[in-house]
Order: sequence, then structure tokens, then C-alpha cells
Amino acid sequence: MSWAFIGRKNELAALERAYAQPRAALIPVYGRRRVGKTQLILQFCLSKPHIYYAATQGTRAFQIRTFLRAAAEGLGRSWLAQSAVEDWQEALKLAVGAASERRAPRLVLVLDEFQWLCETAPELPSILQQLWDQYWQRDEGLMLILCGSYVGFMERAVLGSKSPLFGRRTGQIVLEPFGYQEAAEFHPRWSLEDRARAYFVCGGIPAYLRALSPSESLPQNLIASFLAVDAPLSREPDFLLREELREVGTYSTIIEAIAEGKATHKAIAACAGIASNHLPYFLKHLVELGYVERRLPLVPGHASRKLTRYAISDPLLRFWFRFIAPNLSFVRAGPPQRAFETLIQPSLEGFCGQGFERLCREALPGLYRAEGVPGKFAVGEFWSPEAQIDVVGLRADGWTDLGECKWGQTEGLEAMLRELSAKAVHYPLQGATLQKRLFTRRALKSLPPAGVRLHDLKDLYAV
Repeated sequence: MSWAFIGRKNELAALERAYAQPRAALIPVYGRRRVGKTQLILQFCLSKPHIYYAATQGTRAFQIRTFLRAAAEGLGRSWLAQSAVEDWQEALKLAVGAASERRAPRLVLVLDEFQWLCETAPELPSILQQLWDQYWQRDEGLMLILCGSYVGFMERAVLGSKSPLFGRRTGQIVLEPFGYQEAAEFHPRWSLEDRARAYFVCGGIPAYLRALSPSESLPQNLIASFLAVDAPLSREPDFLLREELREVGTYSTIIEAIAEGKATHKAIAACAGIASNHLPYFLKHLVELGYVERRLPLVPGHASRKLTRYAISDPLLRFWFRFIAPNLSFVRAGPPQRAFETLIQPSLEGFCGQGFERLCREALPGLYRAEGVPGKFAVGEFWSPEAQIDVVGLRADGWTDLGECKWGQTEGLEAMLRELSAKAVHYPLQGATLQKRLFTRRALKSLPPAGVRLHDLKDLYAV
């Protein structure tokens, strides 16, 4: 199936602006794996002279050799592939020099999977710094893009104050997963409910959304993508962890504990069987990779660190470790249809309910814009020993929004309001005016009383 390039208008525009400037450009592009960095860069490079090199985890000699082959192909200079070059400084100077000889429009030089290049050549940032300072920063014909998937590495090795490249970037792009509205563009013929369900499972990761066939139902897609023998996403979480981390078993156990509902440091350590003083090391790496998030309740002022919770921020990992990982033997032993009907179908809507809460928090800024809410705001959630509130909006205009989300069947407007009101008394408003919001999958028939706003799925996708 051929997919059109979707979204990323702002990022493409930023790259085009940098390309149009009459000076050299050094642009780091980074974000978690599968987020679409490569597709963005290749889309930008269309019809432009470019060298695109995607590194692999090979030796230094292999990487230099394959880089020169990519340069030979990109520039139409076959002799580059035959060059006997043994170090990165010479290889880079040779490739950029060959492009300059052509006197073509400015060259885009892309080093993708930059972290793997630095793994075998730790001196590469220093080499790039020397080339930039001595030659390239005065070369109006060069645009250098450094692309990487390990966010923590890119922030240290390229952007950090101790990096040789510090202060030399002319711009940067941190590529985030698509929001729920852009993710819906991958399956425009589906109902809003199914597009939302796809978002709850795949998040805004293009590679995962493209794994779901628009011509099949969502259950059929879940079976084909996760449970079948040749399912493309059946081993994806395991692959992601093995590609980025050592001690994969320990990291998997931690994520599985969080997927089971263990959210506190103490509970995760106990469930995973890891010493409490060792757990922060593993959590730190999972947070850096964007797979896990550290959260605090949103309140005026500063929330107590004693209320810290951890959650799986990646929807696919949340789905896989909830339904697949604990049941791998059962999944592999039986027909995929049986695995779906036994393991996933009975709890899928409950899983979607958690995803809906996240979607509502994501949608609240759009609702504010549509309502003309002035000033700054912060969006989050609240929890305490007494109450859990799904959506919190702290606004600079003196209002505080507290919201209740219901994906499944509800008992009606009055029941939802009673539930939210009972929780709201535990929230520290500190003089703010309370605005109540109710979020449902389908529109409620009742009209809300004063001080209450109703939002259904259709409203959320329309803002």
C-alpha cells in the first residue's frame, strides 16, 4: 500500500527556511524511534542535491565505506565509492568537496542514526566541530542535518554544553509523535471512534498507524498486527528495547509492572523484584527514550514529590505490555482469533478509557483556543489519597477546570456531575473559580447546568 506523506507542515517549513538562508546551516533533528524523522528529512530532500546516509551498527571502516557509497550515489560521483579513506575527517571533506565542484544548488548532508556513528567513532563530534569552524560555516552551499533517535544522547553529544558542537547549531527540530487529530488522517474512512481507538493503541507514531490497514476493521487489524504469525508489530517493543538498551529483561519487567498498574517507585520496585535504590537508573533511561513518563498531580504551587507516579507514555508499549507480554505462550499456542477474543476483546474498552483520558487532556488547549480563553494555562490531572480527577486546567484568568472522562456507557449527566463534584471538594482551588467539564465518547442528550461544559468525541476532533 502506498501512503501519502502526512502532516509535519511546520517542521518542513522550518527546514525550508533554513535552506533558503544565505549561510551554512547545522540542524539537529531528533526524537524517539519510529516517529518519522527519516521520512521528514527525505521529504525535505526531494529535488534538492543531497547526501543521505543512514548509519548502521557496523564497524568504523564499514560505516565510512558505506557513507562514501551513499555520497557517490547522491552526487553522481562514482569514484567516491572507490576512494580508499580510513578516517571520518577525510571522508567528509572528500564528499563535501565533490559536491562543491559541481557548483550545483546547496548541498544537504544528512547523517542519520548519528548515535551509532558516534558509538564507533566517539571523536566524530570533534571532527565535525573542526570542519564546521575551519570550512563549513563559511560555505553558503552546505546544510548539515544530524539526525538521531536517542533523545538523551542527542541532547548531550550535539546540544549539550560539554559537546564540541555546542553553540554551533543554527536551528533544531525535536520531532514529536503526531497529535490525535493528525493521527486520524491515516484512516479517514474510519469512524471517529475507531480512529480514536487506533490512537489509543498506536499513539501518534506513523510507522504503527501505517501498520493498520484502512480496508480492515480495527479488531481485524489488531489480530493481523499483533497476534498473527507474521504480525508486523508482534515483536516491536522487544525490538525497540534491544536496539536501545542493555539488560532488556530488567527494563521489560519494569514496564510490565507499570502496565499492571504499579505507578509508585515502591510498587514498581516490589513488583519487578528490583532493589529500590537501583530502580532510578532504569527509569531514567526509559524516560529519556520517551517510553515512560514521570508525573506529578497538577495543583497550584508545587505538588509533593511523595505523590510522584510513573506511567507508560508510549501507547503501543502500554497495549503490548498489557495484553501481549504477560500472555506470550497463549498467543503463540493458539489461533490469533482465539487470542483476541480471550485476551484483548473483554478489556479493550477499559484500555480505551485510559487512552480517552489522555486524549481529553491533549484536546483541552484546543478547546481553550476555541473558547477564547486568555492568558497562560497548564493541563494535567490530579490525584490524592481521596480522589482522582481525570483532567485539570490551571488558567491565568482565575479559573480552574476540573474534568471527568467517560469512554464507556454513562449513567447520564447527573451521575457524572455527582461523581465529579464529590472529587472536586478534594482539589485545592485556592480562590480560583471552578469550571466543570464532562467528556464523553458520544453526546449526552441532557443540557448542562450553568458552570458545566459538555464535550463529546466529535467536539474534540473539531477544535
